[in-house]
Amino acid sequence: MRQVEMEGETLDEAITKALNLLGVERDKVSLDILAEEKMGLLGFGRQNARVRATIREAVAVAPDEGPQDSRAAAGAPSDRPAETPVAEPAADEPEDGEPVEELADTDERFAEVRKAGVEVLTEILRLMGVDAEVAVKSGNAPSEFVLDIQGDNTALLIGRRGQTLEALQHIVSRILAEKSGPDGPQPVVDAEDYRGRRVRSLEDMALRMGEKAKRSRKTQEIDALSARDRRIVHLALKDDPWLTTKSLGQGAYRRLLIIPEGDRKAPEAGPAGDDH
Repeated sequence: MRQVEMEGETLDEAITKALNLLGVERDKVSLDILAEEKMGLLGFGRQNARVRATIREAVAVAPDEGPQDSRAAAGAPSDRPAETPVAEPAADEPEDGEPVEELADTDERFAEVRKAGVEVLTEILRLMGVDAEVAVKSGNAPSEFVLDIQGDNTALLIGRRGQTLEALQHIVSRILAEKSGPDGPQPVVDAEDYRGRRVRSLEDMALRMGEKAKRSRKTQEIDALSARDRRIVHLALKDDPWLTTKSLGQGAYRRLLIIPEGDRKAPEAGPAGDDH
């Protein structure tokens, strides 16, 4: 398999799925962005991202051996004089072979995108009449950076279940898209660590409802979660052998089911035939 098309809730997720399916690193493929994710207004009208990943020729097919290489493999003498291999990397390259200049360019581009993100979000807040400052922090992934809004009116900027933050992030992401590109840093708009508190709250809720589902042997349902929140619940329960999570419904805010699986997923379950 040399080419796949994958879909994800975000561009990074679609790319990650494609790379996992192909079994290669990101720098070994050519990426075509078929569709970018769209959050819609306040989270409604969302569209998933879709990418096409193609393994580069140099990775997919090993270089052909020349005639003299073939003769050497067969044991025949070669007319080419012996060459002494060079073991050390060039002075202007790191040990992994990536030019220092390219690494410097990448760091410089990331710094420019982060600076532009602060300027864009600060201007949006000014136009909204909000007196606040924007600080840059590291994200949970190397490709993310957090634009943290700090001020007295952050509750208004968060909105119900973080909907206003999601709308701000969508606007900032769209403005920075041309500068950052699909492989560049992606902004995450936050306010007073709301996203961190939201993650911890959802994880606690997921564990409580998971235990309730196992005790009662009844499916538990959570209404109207965003795609980001549903993913947090899925991840919180994915390693529990007694539970399965499933999204249900249509639209940006779908329901999530926590389903008790009984012995079917238990590690001590009998032979494979018992899993049906």
